[in-house]
Amino acid sequence: MSRLDAASLLASPSPPRAKPHTRGRFLYLVSATLAVLCASLALLIFLALRPSTPNPNPSPNYAELFLSLGSNDTAAAHLRALTLHPHVAGTKANSHTARYVLSALSSLSFPSHITPYSVLLSYPVHRSLSLSSPGRGAATSFSLKQETYRDDPYAAAAAEAIPTFYAYAASGSVSAEAVYANYGRTEDFAYLASRGVAVAGKVALARYGKIHCEDIAHNARAAGAAAAVVYPDPKEYGGAAGEAPFPDSRWLPPTGVQVGSLFRGVGDPTTPMWASSDGCERLSVEEAMGTDDMPLIPALPVSARDAMEIHGAMGGAAAPASWQGRKDTPVYHLGPGPAVLNLTYLGNDTMATIENVFAVIEGAEEPDRYVILGNHRDAWTFGASDPNSGTAAMIELAQRFSMLQKQGWKPRRTIIFCSWDAEEYGLTGSTEWVEENQEMLSSKAVAYLNIDVSVVGPGFLPSTTPQLDELLQEITKVVQDPDNSSQTVYDSWIKANGSPRFLRLGDGGSDYSAFVQHAGIPSMNIVFGEGPGYPVYHSLYDDYVWMAKFGDPGFRRHVAAASIWGMMALRLANDEIIPFNYMSYAIELEAYTKVLEKEVKGRNVTCSPLYNSIRDLRTAATEVNNEQKELQKQLMSKQLNKDSLKIRQLNDRLMQAERAFTSREGIFKQEWFKHLVYGPSDQNDWDTAVYPGIANAIASARSSNTSASWKSVQHEIYRVARAVTQASAVLSGRLT
Repeated sequence: MSRLDAASLLASPSPPRAKPHTRGRFLYLVSATLAVLCASLALLIFLALRPSTPNPNPSPNYAELFLSLGSNDTAAAHLRALTLHPHVAGTKANSHTARYVLSALSSLSFPSHITPYSVLLSYPVHRSLSLSSPGRGAATSFSLKQETYRDDPYAAAAAEAIPTFYAYAASGSVSAEAVYANYGRTEDFAYLASRGVAVAGKVALARYGKIHCEDIAHNARAAGAAAAVVYPDPKEYGGAAGEAPFPDSRWLPPTGVQVGSLFRGVGDPTTPMWASSDGCERLSVEEAMGTDDMPLIPALPVSARDAMEIHGAMGGAAAPASWQGRKDTPVYHLGPGPAVLNLTYLGNDTMATIENVFAVIEGAEEPDRYVILGNHRDAWTFGASDPNSGTAAMIELAQRFSMLQKQGWKPRRTIIFCSWDAEEYGLTGSTEWVEENQEMLSSKAVAYLNIDVSVVGPGFLPSTTPQLDELLQEITKVVQDPDNSSQTVYDSWIKANGSPRFLRLGDGGSDYSAFVQHAGIPSMNIVFGEGPGYPVYHSLYDDYVWMAKFGDPGFRRHVAAASIWGMMALRLANDEIIPFNYMSYAIELEAYTKVLEKEVKGRNVTCSPLYNSIRDLRTAATEVNNEQKELQKQLMSKQLNKDSLKIRQLNDRLMQAERAFTSREGIFKQEWFKHLVYGPSDQNDWDTAVYPGIANAIASARSSNTSASWKSVQHEIYRVARAVTQASAVLSGRLT
């Protein structure tokens, strides 16, 4: 695939072109350079103060050195430089950020390159929304514009932001009565049907808070709605009644709008199930826009201020208490009408070029084994939290690795840095790369370590595949808590949750999706900032000022995130024996199966095959743990060389066991997703479903309630049991 320079980028005529601020760019690069010099000085001080040792050739403690080199100023400088302008995928502004990341990584003497892909992206051409209602006089036309805030240093750059829209929304005009659908879930539309509230042909008004916009639009279409309008309710995003919004607090201003993509698939819509390579087979744009993964109805995101005016004009029965808003908002009514919404959306769905950026630190002993670190770079607006808090952390981490190299460090295995593009549209850049390189990754990838949003506030929230749980706990015990220097991240994690709390990686929330759910590669994602989200998510106000005032004052959390990320990479790249422990998997699968057993109770369905396979996995995990300990003893006593074939064979089994949880056929009703243990919920792309194929089969069986449908549930249980048995066989390394 040929590489493209900035001048040859394909770009839609509709996105605004960013105008580089030459002086500002220079100042930020100077700031970044000074930060690097400070970190280098820290390195010299560390080396000078290190206690002397009688050993004439001491081996540096690279982990300790790595942790000592964290630089708040470096992270802050890179974040400022990355967030000067809004940078949506496929635009010149985002091409500038690609060049920035490429320059930052290549300046560290890491071989770096850009891999472009041609993919289907979506931009707005025209939007309008007006409200009319009997007795209200002239119709109200909404501006659909996010206002800049007091003393906004990015006010000029804000004018470059693409107008608020939903990517891949269907073009069209609708004039119809509004119906209030709460969070837009299937159960919300079912409630409206039970109350006799007609949704067919209406405009569904829904709020964020439980599911993402693509699922809201999908559910609205399934209920017969002609269009959808979605807003961030002050109850979830505006703070307490009377509380001032950003810039005086962390809360979303009244004109704030949460934009997003309505595509429910992954990757390039024109290349479903295969990579978007040069000369590849493609669906036409019309074919891609007509699939069931697309919303197929017009939809617009709006602000809370506009939504409150719509609510005030609606009639019908009052909505239930749980559907109501904050106490200072109007009483919400179900409708339909008498409020009529006149909505028009015209989109430009066009092929555009995206750019993934890569840098490589080649392994000294096992260059054909990859530890992969990834973060996406594109943003709907400025992207200070999502995603460039992660980008800044990745560059800061890379600079530390460069300093380690100058002290003689060479990783045993290859480390690859990945800056993904077009994640916001549908995990596009990472998905295309994984699809294009799947066979190589299947045999060579040790693990994928992702950070999307690295920081939105206090509190540590990791997501992993279970064999990484133990290692992550060990790492957090040596990283200082960014909000309390007297304790470690592990200490605060335990205090907050009582025990280590892990989420799993079955959802479609970030770039780990293709690695875990399609390729079966052990993975991790971490973030500082617990809770369902942060108020300025995907809005104009996710800028450097919000981050510096509320997300991470002092940028200590950025450094802590980079420290955990980097320490995970160091251990996975340097340890002779890959530090995986599959016992966590066996324990968790048993707990999942007990829940499943309750779900199918009273049906002609048995979970015995799953229990039997999990028992085998527990045995295999115990055996391989004992084998790891024995080989480690032999390494320590010099009875075994670190390049021994025994170690290589053991590591291969540890790597490949996760692959065994996947199936070529994919999960029931969602064939691209291959992992039979973790996948996205069919009802909410941002929820992890355990045993997703079984869950989908149960949902279908409950709907049809036929013996054939429950037999399908049993079939899915057998499929998972076979996968778990295969994982046990891979771990044990024995043929039948």
